[in-house]
Amino acid sequence: MTKETTTHSTANANLDDQSIYNRFRGFAAGVASGITKLTVGHPFDTVKVRMQTSSNDRFKGPLDCLMKTVRQEGVRALYKGATPPLVGWMFMDSIMLGTLHNARLIQQKWNGDKPLTVFQHGLAGLAGGLTVSFVATPVEQIKSRLQVQYDASTKVYSGPINCATQLVRNNGITALWNGLLPTMLFRSWFFVFWASYDVFTRQLKKMEFSDGATTFIAGGLSATTFWIGAFPADSVKNRYMTQPDVTPKKYPTPMSVAKHIYNTNGLRGFYRGFLPSFIRAFPTNAAAVTAFETVMRLLA
Repeated sequence: MTKETTTHSTANANLDDQSIYNRFRGFAAGVASGITKLTVGHPFDTVKVRMQTSSNDRFKGPLDCLMKTVRQEGVRALYKGATPPLVGWMFMDSIMLGTLHNARLIQQKWNGDKPLTVFQHGLAGLAGGLTVSFVATPVEQIKSRLQVQYDASTKVYSGPINCATQLVRNNGITALWNGLLPTMLFRSWFFVFWASYDVFTRQLKKMEFSDGATTFIAGGLSATTFWIGAFPADSVKNRYMTQPDVTPKKYPTPMSVAKHIYNTNGLRGFYRGFLPSFIRAFPTNAAAVTAFETVMRLLA
C-alpha cells in the first residue's frame, strides 16, 4: 500500500494486517465511540424523537420542545431513555464499527496493493449498518418509547426493563424487533456516511489539516451528509416504534406510517424535528469518530 493510503485515516491503516488482534481492534474502539455518542448527543436525540412523534400543535419548534421539556420535567428529562443506549450504543457501535473494520480488511485482501475505493468504503459502512440493525432495533424501540413519556398521564413504563417486559408479555419476544425493516433502511445510509468520510478525509489531508482535525471535521461533515438523506427513514421508524401498544395498531406497517405523514404534512412532514438532528449531527459524530480513531491508534 502507498503511504497515502496508510496515513489518510487511522481507521484505514493496517488493512494489510489480517491478524486476529487487528480484526478485534474495531470492536474495542466501537465501545469508546458509543459512550461518546451518548454523552454528547442524547439530549438532541430526545428533542428530535419528540418532534418526530408528536402532533403538530404540541410544540412550535425544536426550541419550544427543549424549553417545555426542561421547564415541565427538568433537565434530567433530556436523558430519558438513556439507559438502553448507554449499554446498547456501546454494544451497537462495537458491532457496527467492528464489522466496518473487518469489511475493509476483507476488501483490502481482495484488492492486494490497491487502496480501497470510495465505493468499497461505502460497502463496508453498509455491512456495518445492516448487521447492527438486529441489535439496534430493540434498543431504539425501548429508548424511543421512554423518550415520549411526557408526564404521569402518558407514563406507561417505569423503566427500560419494564418496557421490554410489557412488550414481550403483550406481543411475544418478536415484538422487540418490530421496526426492523425501517431500521435497516435507515442504517443502510451508513454507506453514504463512510463513503463521504473517505472523500472528506482525503480532501482535508490535501489541505494539510492535522490528523486530529481531519478526523473531527470529516466525521462531522459525514454525519451531516448522512442525516440529510436518512432522516425520512428515521421519522418513519420512530413513529412506527412509538405507537401505542394496542390492537389493532394505528400503523400496521411502516408504509402506513409513511402514507400518514405524507397525507398529513406532505414531504415536509418527513423532516419534522430535523433541526435538532442536524445540529446534533456534527459535534456528536465528530466526537464519536474521533474517539473511534483515537482508540484504533492506541491499539495499533
